[in-house]
Amino acid sequence: MPQTEGHVQSLEKGLKILEALAAAAEGVGLSDLSRRLGLNKSTVYRMLATLKAYGYVDQEQATGKYTLGLKILDLSGSLLERLDARIIAHPYLKELAARSQEVAHMVVRDGPEAVYVDKVEGNRTIRMYSQIGRRVALHSTAVGKAILAFLPPEEIEKVIASRGLPRFTPRTITTMTALQAELARVRECGYAIDDGENEEGIRCVGAPIFDHRGQVVAALSISGPTLHFTLERVPGLGQLVRQAGEEISRRLGYRQD
Repeated sequence: MPQTEGHVQSLEKGLKILEALAAAAEGVGLSDLSRRLGLNKSTVYRMLATLKAYGYVDQEQATGKYTLGLKILDLSGSLLERLDARIIAHPYLKELAARSQEVAHMVVRDGPEAVYVDKVEGNRTIRMYSQIGRRVALHSTAVGKAILAFLPPEEIEKVIASRGLPRFTPRTITTMTALQAELARVRECGYAIDDGENEEGIRCVGAPIFDHRGQVVAALSISGPTLHFTLERVPGLGQLVRQAGEEISRRLGYRQD
């Protein structure tokens, strides 16, 4: 990889070592690994010793070869759960889009934001601008509020402290008092509402998705232009998305007390 301004060379070397070990299921010896990477043997040894100390690398006693350590699974576990949730949720998104004739989304939380990971269009001729990989704020979206409402209080405070409560439309919630009241309402009814708070003229309802540990890991929503996603439709569509979220959560191993 070419050097780029801001890159940390020692970290890049460590990552190259992990990538090389991942490509060699049978393990790699120190000399061989040094030759493959074009790095000094003593440098590679120090890197391996550090990675081994933290559990990211193991060394076979009989051969002395290095392999990836089980600690790597801790890093990948969260991502695998997200991918599993997306696969399980997709049929529900299709059903929500078909029944509502609006667009259905799924997001996962990434720090103070939500990231779209799946989308199914409804049958309307009007298309919403949304795309996989797009990031949105938590406090101004139905999916975001559905996630925020079920985070521990200290985590909510951490999220808000990291990026504040910026205004996107005249309807955006911009005070902690108003947000706390809104999140209490979400917990009570099981779904969140975005009434043009993130984008003018767009209304959404969203519900949380929980994993087997009872932690909120994602959310799904139904969204559409206020022209046909009227306020009268909110309760019915809210219940639809809430029920879908509950079914997905159950399939992920969630058991509500």
